[in-house]
Amino acid sequence: MTETNISTARVPQVTVIDPRIPEKAKLRVAAYARVSSDSEDQVNSYIAQVDFYSKHIAGKEDWEMVDIYADEGISGLEARNRDDFNRMMADCREGKIDRVLCKSISRFARNTQEYIQFVRE
Repeated sequence: MTETNISTARVPQVTVIDPRIPEKAKLRVAAYARVSSDSEDQVNSYIAQVDFYSKHIAGKEDWEMVDIYADEGISGLEARNRDDFNRMMADCREGKIDRVLCKSISRFARNTQEYIQFVRE
């Protein structure tokens, strides 16, 4: 039987690499606010909407504010007349926004056909 010299055997070097926990991507959130007239109560509603969304989004640790899109004094009947709404939809199409917050369906769109079209997008 052959004897092995244990003292000369090399023990392999082991390097321990701690796992790297990947950062969770923040949800990119935007808000849309709209008032249909320039009356004082509508202006107050507009300011309240913008203030609420700013605080609400900032209060969510896993959310990142993209922008607050707002059309003031503009009817919601036709989207083509709402500049900030169209800018928001363009940003959605470009993949810049994951979620849109809106006070109500009527703030988002007054035209049912347009509403369905934009929600599907």
